[in-house]
Amino acid sequence: MAEVEYKGIKIGGSKLLLILPLIGTIMGGLWGGFELFDRYRTMEAKIDTYVTPDLSGFDKRLEVMQKEMDNILAEVELLAGVNKDMKVDMKGDIRRIETIVEDTESKVKEDSRELNRDINVAIKDLKEDMTALEAKIEKQIKLALENPLSNMAISK
Repeated sequence: MAEVEYKGIKIGGSKLLLILPLIGTIMGGLWGGFELFDRYRTMEAKIDTYVTPDLSGFDKRLEVMQKEMDNILAEVELLAGVNKDMKVDMKGDIRRIETIVEDTESKVKEDSRELNRDINVAIKDLKEDMTALEAKIEKQIKLALENPLSNMAISK
């Protein structure tokens, strides 16, 4: 196997296979540490030069929007009140209309009953008048037939 000798130290191939990755790991760790330190310094410089943005315009716009929202809420509350009043008024109107309809229905039923009663009375009176008229006509016919001058005697 291959051996490497450095200042009197002999290193065999198997030991060399262990030392080379160890050296690579140490060098990679050192390089990563330096990169981390460099990024830290860059970040620190950026933080030192950071200036907070002016948000006063944003705050003013938020204030204007809050006032608009308050106005809108006031209008919504006003509309809700108007809606409630209209609802109450409509309920009252509906109750009045229902009362008028019920009164009209009862009057129509009462008038219908009275009309039926009057019609029945009229029919009864008409029947009585017709019966009386029939009796009168029959009597007149009988008298006319029994009249000796008419020569139409009733044969019995």
